[in-house]
Amino acid sequence: MRRHNAIYSPLVTLWLLVVQRLQGGAPLESAVLDLLRGLPASFWPRPCKRVRDWQEHGKVPSSHTGAYNQARQALPLTVVQKSCDRIFEELLVQFGEDDPKGKDRTFLLDGSSMRTAHSPALCKSYPPGSNQYREGHWPLLRVLVAHDIHSGLAMRPEWGPMYGADRVSEQELLERAIERLPGGATVLADCNFGVFSVAYAAHQRQHPVLLRLTTGRAQRLAGEPLRNRMNRQVIWKPSPNDRRSHPELPKDACVSGRLVVRRVQPGNRGKPFLLALFTTRELREKDMLALYGQRWKIETDLRTLKSTLRLDQLTCSTPDMVAKEIDMGIAAYNLVRAVTCLASEQSGIPPRGYSFTRVRRIVQTFGPLMAAASDSQQAKRTFDQMMHCVQQAKLPRRRRRRRAYPRQVWNRGDRYPKRQI
Repeated sequence: MRRHNAIYSPLVTLWLLVVQRLQGGAPLESAVLDLLRGLPASFWPRPCKRVRDWQEHGKVPSSHTGAYNQARQALPLTVVQKSCDRIFEELLVQFGEDDPKGKDRTFLLDGSSMRTAHSPALCKSYPPGSNQYREGHWPLLRVLVAHDIHSGLAMRPEWGPMYGADRVSEQELLERAIERLPGGATVLADCNFGVFSVAYAAHQRQHPVLLRLTTGRAQRLAGEPLRNRMNRQVIWKPSPNDRRSHPELPKDACVSGRLVVRRVQPGNRGKPFLLALFTTRELREKDMLALYGQRWKIETDLRTLKSTLRLDQLTCSTPDMVAKEIDMGIAAYNLVRAVTCLASEQSGIPPRGYSFTRVRRIVQTFGPLMAAASDSQQAKRTFDQMMHCVQQAKLPRRRRRRRAYPRQVWNRGDRYPKRQI
């Protein structure tokens, strides 16, 4: 790196990207000020002569953000990706399910969208959408996330353009993400992913699946009208449409599994409906329905990523920085999840039984204090105090469901006449 970026080593830069995301997408200045606030001399990189000179004269580095901005842009994307993957893998080994082979491990997969800043580079990589009136302003990307059902730990997501000639579907992103899933993990997804290409891609990579099917697709697979408590072995073969969209499928492509249909009564007094599930995993019907019932957790995880960590609107202006922001946002998310897993080991409460937002605020408050600790004993005392606060961040156990409201849209604003000059 250049000389004026010397204090921002790759490790420091990575940590500042995490700090920004923990603060809900805070500006660069906020991260730099946190870095300069009372950190011990051992924190700074040793080879940096400028820092040693500042320390000898009792001064601190500049609080301007230019050097940090250049350092994060110069940080190789491969370093960020490997760091995100390493954090996830190490935490999954420590806090994942007890089975070392991952045989009973289940990952929730779902898709969403993110907006980015309007810049020529991003508009080219992620074209905005359009309607019958005009083209949109914000570049949009489609993202697919994969979260461990027990701990909530998130794998590095896959994403691509939502519109344009190179647009990608959520199913394509899932087929890419399967390559990096832990071996033997079950893929659990809703009916948007209940298609043959997804089931076949997972089957080829030795991943069991539990997929919800649309009524039409389930009926074609069963070869007869659906009925309550249907439970039968089926062989899923690609349809002509599947072969047109995936010409690389071999002639004998098929997936053997079980089709289960159950009438479900929604909790919000809605109309009962037939729920059709396809699985290649050996499960009792009761366990299968209970497992799929946890799919909603991925929706709350997406809300956390987009609302709490502010990944819904990215402010960087290049595709490389978009990738770094997303990957380090997932690293920050996993850091908070790791703290909830530690608290779970102490209390026996499931990791998802803690409020992510409250734990994030606790980590954001106590993290700098631990980094600025003068010795290991003071850091240990600060850590114990932090974990005491985390144990008080349990989610409430409500005796009754929250009131459900029907979906509604905001009224359009009144149209006023144009001002006459």
